[in-house]
Amino acid sequence: MYGGGYIQEDKNVKKAKPVEEDPVKLAAFEAKIEAGEKIEPEDWMPFEYRRQLIRMIEQHAHSEVIGSLPEGTWITRAPNFKRKLALVAKVQDEIGHAHLLYNAAETLGKSRNEMINDLLSGKSKYSNVFNYPAKTWADVTVIGFLIDGAAIVNQLINSKGSYGPYCRALERICYEESFHLKQGHEALVALATGTPAQRDMLQDALNRWYKPMIHFFGPPDKTSVHSEKLMKWKVKMASNDDMRNQFLDSYVPKIWELGLSFPDEKLKKNEETGVWGFSDPDWDEFFRVINGDGPCNEERLAVRKWAEENGEWVRKALMKPEEKITIPLS
Repeated sequence: MYGGGYIQEDKNVKKAKPVEEDPVKLAAFEAKIEAGEKIEPEDWMPFEYRRQLIRMIEQHAHSEVIGSLPEGTWITRAPNFKRKLALVAKVQDEIGHAHLLYNAAETLGKSRNEMINDLLSGKSKYSNVFNYPAKTWADVTVIGFLIDGAAIVNQLINSKGSYGPYCRALERICYEESFHLKQGHEALVALATGTPAQRDMLQDALNRWYKPMIHFFGPPDKTSVHSEKLMKWKVKMASNDDMRNQFLDSYVPKIWELGLSFPDEKLKKNEETGVWGFSDPDWDEFFRVINGDGPCNEERLAVRKWAEENGEWVRKALMKPEEKITIPLS
């Protein structure tokens, strides 16, 4: 579901000396990208291109796994059988997306075990938005429509990028995300047109998710340290601000059409420039949460660690099929 545009800097690598690339190979690499061709795993690529891609795809994969947790807790509490089935299918899809993305990252040379270990140790990050709780069914609905909507904006744009395995994974993911988006919209409309209590619950959820939603695409372009090079190499195809603006352009009117609102009096589109304005969403909080000080950071990683430890016997069994034990049925 979820791939925020922000790539957390690895402080250990930042201190390392820049790698001097072969200018001839670098020129050929950039010419290939400029011509619209895809870079494949067997192709030569600059160290920084490989490093940034690993970090971006890995963060996206982690976000799919962790992002399934706030929704997964509502499977047993879904309001009816239809909602329960849709949520079960959606959570399964998200985990499948993570597998696709881990596979794509592995083609760049980092093993899945390394990626999982980095997630559990806190070295690798995931989308900030999943460090906030899903308190009510309306939260699940808002995630299903607005957060999935934000993810689709990001993923559709980046599926036109330069690295073949990641682009192909994103194309597959976007097909399934479009279903998730429709499911989220249908559930949102049901609450918006339901009883006064349901509508109040939905408005309350919108109020709580507004700031994480604005944070989703990462800091403003003027503070982003990666965008210029990533966009030149077509790792990212649009800046954080451009993606955020595209998202607001598509989804804010849909909320307003239902008579609902966001808790920001400054949220308004400049009709001349086409750019949305909004209140400063407190970027200090953004960095605080992504570095481990959010309301659900510890809980999310604790659940993932529990799953890793309790699933170890399954992984061992899969790695040694010759030791399969057949139990007689009679």
